[in-house]
Amino acid sequence: QVQLVESGGGLVQPGGSLRLSCAASGFTLDYYGIGWFRQAPGKEREGVSCIRSIDGVTYYTNSVKGRFTISSDKAKNTVYLQMNSLKPEDTAVYYCAKMKKYYGCSFYGSTYDYWGQGTQVTVSS
Repeated sequence: QVQLVESGGGLVQPGGSLRLSCAASGFTLDYYGIGWFRQAPGKEREGVSCIRSIDGVTYYTNSVKGRFTISSDKAKNTVYLQMNSLKPEDTAVYYCAKMKKYYGCSFYGSTYDYWGQGTQVTVSS
């Protein structure tokens, strides 16, 4: 049974850091890419970052480049999102998701078939 469980969210001041974790089970990160998405109140869900399984190549949306880092620990079957220099506009529920097809990743939600329950990130003073 495929399952994704996010953790690591919380309340942080602007400029602070958080590390989100996405623990995967029921499949291996050797074959499927993982994406991180977020959704703020009243806004559409947006792709934040993703990592390809075949070569570990990573992608970031422009607003988080240089501040967020996605990585994977295949031994633990877990993907991380290190978020530094957080801004109030990063406030959202963050979700991780598993790609439907082998190897790639994308910022299109329709290309993912399993999602975690989400973890709240709030950036506020």
